[in-house]
Amino acid sequence: MEAEVFPINHGLELQRYQTLYEMLLEAIPSSVLLINQDLRIVSVNRNFLEKNRRTISDTIGHRLDEVFPAIIIDQMDFPGRIRQVFEQNFRVKGERMTYRAPGIPLRIYYYSILPFTWQGVVELAMLLMEDVTEQVRLSEEVRRVERHLALVVESAQDIVLSTDMEGRILTWNTAAERLSGFTLYQVRGRNFFDFCVCDDPAEIRNVFSNLQAGQEAQMSEWDLKTNHGGRIPVAWIFSPMRDLISKTAGVVAVGRDLTERRKLEAQLLQSQKLAALGVMAGGIAHEIRNPLAVCSSAAQFIMQGDVTPEFRQQCAEKIHRGIQRASMIIENLLRFARPSMKTDLKKINLTYLLSETLSLVTNQARIQKIELRAQLPEYAIIINGMEGLLQQAFMNLLLNAIRAMPDGGVMDITLKKIGAEAWIAIKDTGHGIEPSDLNNIFDPFYTTAPVGQGSGLGLSICYSIIKQHFGAITVDSQKGEGSTFVVKLPIL
Repeated sequence: MEAEVFPINHGLELQRYQTLYEMLLEAIPSSVLLINQDLRIVSVNRNFLEKNRRTISDTIGHRLDEVFPAIIIDQMDFPGRIRQVFEQNFRVKGERMTYRAPGIPLRIYYYSILPFTWQGVVELAMLLMEDVTEQVRLSEEVRRVERHLALVVESAQDIVLSTDMEGRILTWNTAAERLSGFTLYQVRGRNFFDFCVCDDPAEIRNVFSNLQAGQEAQMSEWDLKTNHGGRIPVAWIFSPMRDLISKTAGVVAVGRDLTERRKLEAQLLQSQKLAALGVMAGGIAHEIRNPLAVCSSAAQFIMQGDVTPEFRQQCAEKIHRGIQRASMIIENLLRFARPSMKTDLKKINLTYLLSETLSLVTNQARIQKIELRAQLPEYAIIINGMEGLLQQAFMNLLLNAIRAMPDGGVMDITLKKIGAEAWIAIKDTGHGIEPSDLNNIFDPFYTTAPVGQGSGLGLSICYSIIKQHFGAITVDSQKGEGSTFVVKLPIL
């Protein structure tokens, strides 16, 4: 039995492939032109027609130089390249072309010319044109933004650097080079920790660990080592540097040189000390006058010839004690008034510091008929701090309380341990603070005193000093009933 043979409809099959070819041609997101050996266009896709505002009729059958501007034909040497394709079966790939058809904005293409070969003969040349205008513009915009950001970083007066998550330095701007004396070449790849001065090195590593754990910006103040063996105070802000999937890939650190600010703070502190001494002048004079008066009387008795040896001895002892008392007062004043150049933290007996500070204002309070009631523990409460700064803060709070009671009153000073903190409360029975002023009293230059009678810096300096010691200061006040300031400091 012979097999049944089904006739093949070649015309239908050809039509099918023609339809498939046209679908593929129209789906290609590039411009496609088929060119014969006479440099005439025999096929073109819709992408080319739409981008160049042409029609089938004024494109198919036309020579290449009738479709493309002459300048493109000459610059790209299309005729020569297409002949090379036909003669040598050569592929031209990845050339860049800038093309502007009449009335159409400038476009940028990457073009290729490929041979279409049938049975070893090149029948047609295929010109593929990929429009990369937007990619090029985007690339140029990215480069412009990158250049702009680089200029911003390099023009900044603050230190701007970046590290990986291990702390190895990646970038180091001009300000960092100028302030430290180290060039990027000298620091790149070295650990950022090696250039910082910190009492507790683990504190620096904790900052990086917190950033890696997903926490936001971290702030701290550490000195930066210089190339000449010195150090400069710097306030740092560390921020996580995230990659495209929001994973922390590094750290950006911005540092501000605090040298000038520290000088200004020292000047403000000294001016506040001098102002405090002016307020205490009356009490100080009275405090010194008393032992001097005793010394003077005792000296007069000694100069008399008819005193007994025992009485003479008593007079000498009184003179000695009086001189010691006056000497101690003067020493305390000198210690308080002397500019403090030391900024290193050290162990401080807070109990003794408060007692010494109270001794400086005792007589001033007595002159203004203010009763001082101090409740200090008999044992030492040890903290880490700067003695001169803390004494300045407590002195400002005590003098504020005295000023709040011009007609006399009571001031209670208490010190106690609560948990891991030392709480110092200074309570007065003065005129109190207006509710509208409570949120502003720690702001610099904010004062309710008449012009010329207050700078508005006392409480802001207190706030800054307490914060510098990792503590906190709060106030509770009722108008006409007095105020209570509470300072909390971490203890060792």
